[in-house]
Amino acid sequence: MKVGIVGAGFVGATAGFAMVLGGAASELVLVDANAALAEAQAADIAHAVPFTRAVAVRAGGYGDLAGAGVVVLAAGVGQKPGETRLQLLERNAAVFADVIGKVLEAAPDTILVVATNPVDVMTQVAARLSGLPPERVIGSGTILDTARFRSLLAARLGVTPKSVHAHVVGEHGDSEVLLWSGASAAGLPVERFAEQTGQPLTAEDRAAIDAGVRRAAYRIIEGKGHTAFGIGGGLSRLVGAIARDERAVLTCSILTAEVAGVREVALSLPRVIGAGGVLSTLHPDLSEEEAAGLARSAGILKKAADSVEAVL
Repeated sequence: MKVGIVGAGFVGATAGFAMVLGGAASELVLVDANAALAEAQAADIAHAVPFTRAVAVRAGGYGDLAGAGVVVLAAGVGQKPGETRLQLLERNAAVFADVIGKVLEAAPDTILVVATNPVDVMTQVAARLSGLPPERVIGSGTILDTARFRSLLAARLGVTPKSVHAHVVGEHGDSEVLLWSGASAAGLPVERFAEQTGQPLTAEDRAAIDAGVRRAAYRIIEGKGHTAFGIGGGLSRLVGAIARDERAVLTCSILTAEVAGVREVALSLPRVIGAGGVLSTLHPDLSEEEAAGLARSAGILKKAADSVEAVL
């Protein structure tokens, strides 16, 4: 499948590299306002092709996105140290107002995958600006937060993350909700798994894992100024599920008719991903605390989206 990436900075280029390594694309086109940057990133990625799969990698303009099955929107300003994702909102909404029309003029049948932060609100902005059905405008959402949750929980349990099933829902950001009530390992609730392996999960363990997931991006940005590898891998996984019509269940964000009493809001839930984009949405059983957290997260995102739609 041909994949376009608009925005050849850290996230866009790393996602493209991950797609080449993982076989998510047969052709990759990088587009950026800085044409020299797009050319350099495309050349650098292309030099890895002899070590992996045969993928045609090049830079181009918006017209070169024609025929792309997926276009990843990674354009926008980056998150500064100490800045929340929601503070990025108005600046990146203006970028999308310029970019999306050009993308759809070249590739009207594409699926948009949104990576720009704050990703949930930007997904809602992209859905409104594009006029595409919600299932064809997919934000990366909490796909990375879910991976962080699984990774930290697996490390505590002493098993591979591939044996742990757990989700993070709501906002990709400060109000996200870790679904402890449904977390499992080897088919067992994680609390029972931990007890049977002789290392019960304590309240301190849970608090440390929660903080590790919730504050991960801030710590990484403080240390090196940006995040790229984790989200690049997540975007590659999402695009690969579309390209291969996997019908994989991934936590990602789309504009959703109603969540926890909040109407018309983009946030993450577990969703079935295939060739048509989001094929269906799952609503996990939640504890009272988790349900309240999801309602709070939905309310925060709805308020932010309403504020930016008023100025678009």
